[in-house]
Amino acid sequence: MKKLTTILCTALAACSVSSQTLIQAYKNRADLVSQTNITANLQGFSNLGIKTTGSVNNANALTWIKNKYTSYGYSASEIVENPFTFGSTSSKNLVITKTGTLYPDKYVIICGHFDTITGPGTNDNGSGTSVILEVARILKDVPTEYSIKFIHFSGEEQGLYGSSHYANNIAYQSGVKKLDIKLVFNLDQVGGKLGNVNSKIICERDTSGQSGNNAASNTITQQLATCTTLYSPLQTSISNAYSSDYIPFEQKGYVITGFYEYTRSYNEHTVNDTFANVDPVYVFKVAKAAVGAMQHFATASSTVSAISAAKEKPLTSLESVKMYPNPVKDILTVELPDSNIREFTVEISDLAGNPLLKEENQARINISRLANGIYLCTVKTEGTSITRKIIIEK
Repeated sequence: MKKLTTILCTALAACSVSSQTLIQAYKNRADLVSQTNITANLQGFSNLGIKTTGSVNNANALTWIKNKYTSYGYSASEIVENPFTFGSTSSKNLVITKTGTLYPDKYVIICGHFDTITGPGTNDNGSGTSVILEVARILKDVPTEYSIKFIHFSGEEQGLYGSSHYANNIAYQSGVKKLDIKLVFNLDQVGGKLGNVNSKIICERDTSGQSGNNAASNTITQQLATCTTLYSPLQTSISNAYSSDYIPFEQKGYVITGFYEYTRSYNEHTVNDTFANVDPVYVFKVAKAAVGAMQHFATASSTVSAISAAKEKPLTSLESVKMYPNPVKDILTVELPDSNIREFTVEISDLAGNPLLKEENQARINISRLANGIYLCTVKTEGTSITRKIIIEK
């Protein structure tokens, strides 16, 4: 740990606080990553079905992601839909901008695609989407010196069309860099496969294309690996960037890095890329690494005001919710941890995530019409949710 800390401290810009204090502050925020949120995001993404670029499901996925940012408190002016076309297909990227305190016109981009082919794409790339959402939630009210752009690209599977449009028409125009981008951090297929040993993540560096940005990419990727070890339990492996949404930026001379699963799932682009096959705990660990790394890349503050500290609390107010009896026969009772909660939703779905029953503000749920088996029960309130398994046995 001492050696890794020393490497990271050397990489950090001049700080007004000790490096140990800064690292501890970043770790505290990385520890705010919620397994409940990650699992719910993966399941919600999967439930949207196949999200082929230009399809109704693809548009619904963009709306679903957009609503997440609204629920986190991002304003309408910070959320921009970026339309593009290729051939006869039209789609949109989603771009959310968090303004920096010292360098508002210099950006750290964290990105990943949300379009899929063949299956619901829970790993490729619901996993990256889920991580980016959790990073955005946690860093919402954390001051960062550099601005952050959270970008969700469409059209990746057909040929990087969404990211190419953004890199060539927004970031770079008529041979001139319009956006001053510090680095592009891409997340693609970071979900692993349930049952595999998922203890390592690939940190991707630039080794081809524009030669002038290779050295900087290598430096940034080494920092990414160090942050991963500091802020998550994951081990790291350094490999090469390849065929994902950072490539159009690399071709314009920008510095890139990325995450990709180490133990391949091989479910990508198949009907097996589902919620049932992804490893939510692995995605949770990747999110912790990403939160830590983004704080480093964007130079986040090491101090938290009383107001923002309250906002940074993890969404765990429902962790102690009780659901009984379990197994249940006819009536399931949901006992909330706070008696002052008046507005809540209880949803019951099968293990594939298909909704079967929904009740508003009801603590006693009649499940008598459901067949024997194992189900998922989700309780939601004020942007917080928790999912538990229940058994129906009559």
